[in-house]
Amino acid sequence: MARQLDYHAIHEIFSRFRASDPEPKGELEHVNAYTLLVAVALSAQATDAGVNKATRGLFPVADTPQKMLDLGEAGLTDHIKTIGLFRQKAKNVIRLSRILVEDHGGEVPSSRAALQALPGVGRKTANVVLNMWWRFPAQAVDTHIFRLGNRSGIAPGKDVVAVERAIEDNVPAEFQLHAHHWMILHGRYTCKARKPQCGACLIRDICQYEEKSL
Repeated sequence: MARQLDYHAIHEIFSRFRASDPEPKGELEHVNAYTLLVAVALSAQATDAGVNKATRGLFPVADTPQKMLDLGEAGLTDHIKTIGLFRQKAKNVIRLSRILVEDHGGEVPSSRAALQALPGVGRKTANVVLNMWWRFPAQAVDTHIFRLGNRSGIAPGKDVVAVERAIEDNVPAEFQLHAHHWMILHGRYTCKARKPQCGACLIRDICQYEEKSL
C-alpha cells in the first residue's frame, strides 16, 4: 500500500485527468435510471461489454420495472444467460422491480439506504446510480479503483470502504463528481492489474507505485 499523497499532488493528478477527459462517462449502456440500476446490478463479476451485449436486446422490451415484471423471470433469464451468475441476478432483478412498483411508484429512489434495501444492490451499485443518474458525488469503488487508489497513493485503504472514505476525504471537492469515473477508466485501461501501462501513464511522475514498468 502506497503512502497517502498530499493535497497538492492529488489536485495535480485530477487536474490532468480532467484536462484529458473533461466529462468522463460510464460504459454501461442505459436509457433511464431504472435501466442503469439493472445494468449495474448485472455487472457484478461481469464485464461492462458483456452486460451491454445482453441488455441491447433486453432494454428495448423492458425499460421500466413493470415491463420487467411483465417479461418475467424466464424471459429475463433468456436475455442475460451469457452473463455470470445470471440465474441469481434474474431473481434479484425481478424482486427489485416488484419492490420499485409496489413501494416506490415504479421510480428509482435517490436515497442510498433505499437503493441498498433492494435485492442484489450493494453499496457500490447504489453509489454508481447516485453518481451517474442523480449526480451526487458518490464514490463507487470497484477492483480498478481499489487497485489504483492503493498503488498511486490517491486513496490507500485496506478495503473498499476505506478507499471510498479516502477518496471523499482527500480528493478536492471540484473533482468529486467525476472522481470515480476518472479512476475506473484509468485503472481499466492504464493502471491494469497484471501489466500496468506505466510508460503511457499521465500521472507516472506523481504515482507512488514502486514497481513501475517502462
